[in-house]
Amino acid sequence: MPAIFEFSLTIQPHEIDGQGHVNNVEYLRWLQDAAIKHSSAQGWTTERYQEAGAVFVVRSHLIEYLQPAFVGEEIKVVTWVSTFGKLTSLRKYLVVRSSDKTVLVKAQTNWAFISWPQRTPRRCPPELIAAFELVPEDQEPTANSLSVNLSTVN
Repeated sequence: MPAIFEFSLTIQPHEIDGQGHVNNVEYLRWLQDAAIKHSSAQGWTTERYQEAGAVFVVRSHLIEYLQPAFVGEEIKVVTWVSTFGKLTSLRKYLVVRSSDKTVLVKAQTNWAFISWPQRTPRRCPPELIAAFELVPEDQEPTANSLSVNLSTVN
């Protein structure tokens, strides 16, 4: 069960906007995909959340677009959970171009845990919190741990 989760994809023509690079909405989709895939890898699938009668919803996103990406490029989406509160969780992300190890996007999402279908705040259960190894700020991915150049992140 990885504390830092990653997956790769190749940028498709439909993900390109009128300026010839990846549309900002696609990055947001990839971040959400990373969160769902990481959660599933930790044993918290969509079905498990449904059984628990609760889900995570987005409270806020912060996305820093550092460099553009283009059709045909392979990228890596990296994510980890930074903190868990009683009702929320902060997840962070990097999107990296594989060919030159350039960080394209640095982001974070503040997720709120709510009951479903009531949509009221709910405490994160201990078994959910225990499923994720938190990555403190001083242990976040570095160039060495991911084999990417993170010099553009700071």
